[in-house]
Amino acid sequence: MKIAFYGSSLLSAYWNGAATYYRGMLGELAKRGWEVVFFEPDAFDRQQHRDIDPPEWAEVVVWENTLEACREVMRRASEADVVVKASGVGVFDDELLGVFDHARPDALTIFWDVDAPATLAEMRAAPEHALKRPLPRVDQVLTYGGGPPVIEAYLAMGARACRPIYNALDPSTHHPVERNERFSVDLALLANRLPDREARIERFFLEPAAMLPDRTFLLGGNGWHDKPMPPNVRTLGHVGTGDHNAFNGSPLAVLNVARDSMAEVGFSPATRVFEATGAGACLITDWWEGIEQFLEPDVEVLVARDGAEVAEHLKRLTPERARVIGEAARRRVLRDHTYAQRAEEADALFRALLAERRERSAA
Repeated sequence: MKIAFYGSSLLSAYWNGAATYYRGMLGELAKRGWEVVFFEPDAFDRQQHRDIDPPEWAEVVVWENTLEACREVMRRASEADVVVKASGVGVFDDELLGVFDHARPDALTIFWDVDAPATLAEMRAAPEHALKRPLPRVDQVLTYGGGPPVIEAYLAMGARACRPIYNALDPSTHHPVERNERFSVDLALLANRLPDREARIERFFLEPAAMLPDRTFLLGGNGWHDKPMPPNVRTLGHVGTGDHNAFNGSPLAVLNVARDSMAEVGFSPATRVFEATGAGACLITDWWEGIEQFLEPDVEVLVARDGAEVAEHLKRLTPERARVIGEAARRRVLRDHTYAQRAEEADALFRALLAERRERSAA
């Protein structure tokens, strides 16, 4: 059976944190017999910053960033058994919602929201939001975070059904490697500069750096070149996925900072949580509701409610304790949070819904 997936990019993680999620999830679905076709636009210089070649398990269709090309690839939805429109494609997002009109009557239609808290906030603020029209007709909304608050909100907006398929770890791509001195600091953070996360990064990363002038800090990600920094913070710019394991495994600790909307809703572990712990990092995260569902505080992760608590964790953290926490976290994510497990959920859901549809058609 075939999945037609319309998303931001499978081939490039450049300004595209969802790439790891797409690769892990769709790669595992392909192992379960699904034929995957991924449609991505040539936008935001992503094709010039590819970090993987087209994988053997997917056909990747790169379409020109024009309305005509958008309409052309939407017509190919009629070839698929499951038609997925993801949030955050970045160009022609409203127009791409029309892909559901091209799905066959017997096909399953999915809106896969990789930024549900932000999408829901936009829908509340805009009575004429483009998603509101197709939402009641879409078979399923899937999200990669948000938990009960997001499920309830989507149902209240008119969705037929909603369930989270959380971020996870692909052990074949994110795993322990030898330490790299380039990344050997006390605290490292990998995060692009975004309007709805910058204030939290100031609070949870830059303020602790200012509090601890004798400790070393490293900030990777796009957009920080003109941001004033304490003198003990070094910036790297874009860090390709090929360097993520060393980036996560070399510092004493790695920091996770949620975006505003995800922190507010909770139950939204970022991809970076599992990438870092999969590489054996000792993770410090800002607090958000539901963290204990994924990692046990003080055993598998250190949790901070403000910058002062981040600084306190760092002052108390020894290399031995960091190693113990990192190893415990890696064991946990390998046991409970891999893309193989997440894809098992999605595969079972897709097959059950398609079987129900066929039974109704035959009756």
